[in-house]
Formats: sequence, structure tokens, C-alpha cells
Amino acid sequence: MPKTKYSTKPGAERNGFKPDVIETYHASAEIPLLEFLIQEMPERKRTTIKNLLSHSQIAINGVPVTQFDTRVKPGDEVKANLTREFRLFYNRRLKLIYEDDDIIVVNKGYGLLSMGTDKIKDGTAYSILREYLKWKDPRNKLFIVHRLDRDTSGLMVFAKTQQAKETLQYNWNNMVLSRKYLAVVEGRPEPAEGEIRSYLAENSRFEVYSTNNPEEGQLAVTRYKTLQSRYGYSLMEVSLDTGRKNQIRVHMKDLGHPISGDRRYGAKSSPIHRMALHAQTLRFVHPTTRKDMNFTTPVPISFAKMVGM
Repeated sequence: MPKTKYSTKPGAERNGFKPDVIETYHASAEIPLLEFLIQEMPERKRTTIKNLLSHSQIAINGVPVTQFDTRVKPGDEVKANLTREFRLFYNRRLKLIYEDDDIIVVNKGYGLLSMGTDKIKDGTAYSILREYLKWKDPRNKLFIVHRLDRDTSGLMVFAKTQQAKETLQYNWNNMVLSRKYLAVVEGRPEPAEGEIRSYLAENSRFEVYSTNNPEEGQLAVTRYKTLQSRYGYSLMEVSLDTGRKNQIRVHMKDLGHPISGDRRYGAKSSPIHRMALHAQTLRFVHPTTRKDMNFTTPVPISFAKMVGM
């Protein structure tokens, strides 16, 4: 198949940055990787190709590969970086789920800030991803689209362009098709399924609370369903019609069943030493391609153990 090369971004020469030289090939049949590369790179010696492999300069569908006998399948995209190794993103508290030219979707671990504060700049989801993107190209940018509380784990989307950021943020309620969370709460909610509706406001201590006065707060609607109850806890599936600050935490408190570990909003216990809230599903319209982007994660093992799953 014909090879393609990454083009240089406008202004790259003026900035003194030389982009990686990356050739792209597409497989049309199943074949061992080394054999495929030899076919696609007839101008290069076998030892040169094996060196590219051994130095992680070959990637299949975005994943670096070093084994020469890896099977390439029809439709696979194979890239050869002739400049340096491909770097596979790894961080024990942040897992990269999806990346393209416009967005990045990650699974954030609990205890990790979404972005920096006046006191904390480094070691946040934003700074970790920004460093990763800057390694690929110093001109790359990263934009916050939405946040998760530090002690909430789960799916987040970041933008890689200003246009993607603005498109998602300005049309958030229309472009986000589904946001579902998992929460382990204290006790067994009755009824087991329902809707909580109130207006949320914030006091001088930055605590969010419910009110019935529409002039005092913003409307918040939370739907919940009990998935499993055992050992004095219940695993809940929670979906949001609105996305207010601390909405789920406040509404679970209002229900009389605060989230385990959430002492700020009434929890009396913390058996897994964290707040048991996880953003499990995020479905939205892609800001550029308009494709339906649907991501989900498994039930956290610690949540499942709490309710005997």
C-alpha cells in the first residue's frame, strides 16, 4: 500500500521545531509484522527495519510494537517513526482511553485533581496530559472542558484545540448525550429507583446545599437506580439531567443515603478510604466529526466488594 507522511505544521520552520518523520501504511491482508514492513519498505535493509522495531519506532493502531512476529490484520494502520521512539502513555492514576486530533478521553483516578489550583500546579490530570502532548510536539495545547472532584474517579474529556473546547463547552447540554455515575451509598434507598429535583446554592464555606427557592439556586435533576444492596451499602447508578457542582453528593445526602466516604456531605463511614463515586459512562457528540462517542468503564473492584458483587 502507498505510504503517507505527516506534514509539517505551518510555522514549524520559523519556530525551529522539526516534527517527527512518520510514515503510515495500511494493511490489506493478515501477515507477520516484519514481513509486512519489508514489503512496504523495499528501499530499507532488513537490519534497519529490525532496529526500528527494537527501538519501539513501529506502532500498530497507535500502540508501539517490538515483536517482529506480531500479526498485522486487514485494516490495521501501521506507523513507522523514523526520528525517535513512539511513547506509550502510562500513568498509574490516569489512563488514556481515546485520543485523536481534537480530543482526549481519560479515566481519572481518585485523589487526582482535574486541574491546578493556586497552591497545586503539578501532578494534576491536566498537567500530566499536557506534558505528554508537549513531548510529542512542543506546540501542542490542552484545554479543560469539564472537571471531576478530586476524590471522584472516572471518565473525563479534554480538548486539544480551542475550537473543540468552545464547541463542547458552549453546547454541553446538547452535545453530552449521557453521563452516568456509580455511587456506593450508606443504607438502602427507598424507593429503590427515583428522581431528585432541587435548586442548588452555595454558602460562604463553599458547601453546596439544596433549596426550593428558584431565585436562590440553580435547578438540578438527578435520576438514580439501585443495582445491589448488601452489608449496609447500596450500589447506585446515577444519571444527570443537569451538571451542577457536587450535585450527586448533595442529592444523595438529601435522599438520606450519603455517598460512602463523603464526610463533607454526611457520610459516617469510609471502608475503602475514598469517596465511592465514579463517572462510569460518558457519551457525547464529537465536536468536529459529529460522531457518537460512547465510553464506559467497569465497576471499580472496591465498589463491587462493598456490596458483595
